[in-house]
Amino acid sequence: MTTEIVLAGRRRIPISHADRVLFPEAAVTKLDLAHHYARVSARMIPHIRARPLALQVFPDGIEHSGYFLKNAPRHFPGWLTTVAIPRREGGTIHQVLGNDAATLVYLAGQNAIAAHVWTSRADRLERPDRIIFDLDPPPSSRFAEVRAAARALGELLRDLGLVPFAMATGSRGLHVVVPVRRTEEYAAVHGFAQAVGIRFAAQDPNMLTVEFRRDRRGRRIYIDVGSNAYGQHAVAPYSVRALPRAPVATPLHWDELAERTLDPQAWTVATIADRLAVDGDPWGALGRHARTLAPARRALDNR
Repeated sequence: MTTEIVLAGRRRIPISHADRVLFPEAAVTKLDLAHHYARVSARMIPHIRARPLALQVFPDGIEHSGYFLKNAPRHFPGWLTTVAIPRREGGTIHQVLGNDAATLVYLAGQNAIAAHVWTSRADRLERPDRIIFDLDPPPSSRFAEVRAAARALGELLRDLGLVPFAMATGSRGLHVVVPVRRTEEYAAVHGFAQAVGIRFAAQDPNMLTVEFRRDRRGRRIYIDVGSNAYGQHAVAPYSVRALPRAPVATPLHWDELAERTLDPQAWTVATIADRLAVDGDPWGALGRHARTLAPARRALDNR
């Protein structure tokens, strides 16, 4: 068993089985995964701090079965910060908060490949501060169509007085994300997101849909707003995805949506650091653009 030490802030995190290959096609090991999260932590932490984490864990690598981990196991060290989450169906679970680099590196050492986060923070679990529109294309869709849909959705959101941001998910689609002020609870925010999704899909019903059932979507892009409900989550910025090339969910500059060469899996564990060194974090100012939803709701009603 090979154990390596990864420095993360003031902590030295031991990574056991460091040479275990988690991504055979990309030859990415567990140690590589830990180093990735150490490298991107300064950019990633501001987007996930104080948000409950849901983790995709693959003990034997992505070619074998994995599982979602939400409730923190007892063997997790006491220095990890957790929050008690009341479950709608009753009971409580304790989810880890991604508050520092050491936490991310430790979780990588536990074979947690992907991190998903809530749209709210631990101090106000019922009040989200962002809305996520997940543009999920069918396998037959050209990515140019997804880019065009994201740009059109951005135009609609701006018309409503909101400020959209975009992210390549590291999978097949794009996220369009809107920062909002923490003035409304999940039911109201989710309802607004649904209303926007319905109005947006109606603009081009041959290309867009809010149909939940896959067999009814056809070749249309699904406008998924499910991440905006209580207890749900979406992939975190700079999280690795459990796909062969070890792609990374990557925030975009809005004008990158116009680039024909844009690929939702363009950046990987091997290349994301170079992008950050050149371009920085396109979402660095996201929080400063948060708006209340009441004016946007009125604008939507008047369209």
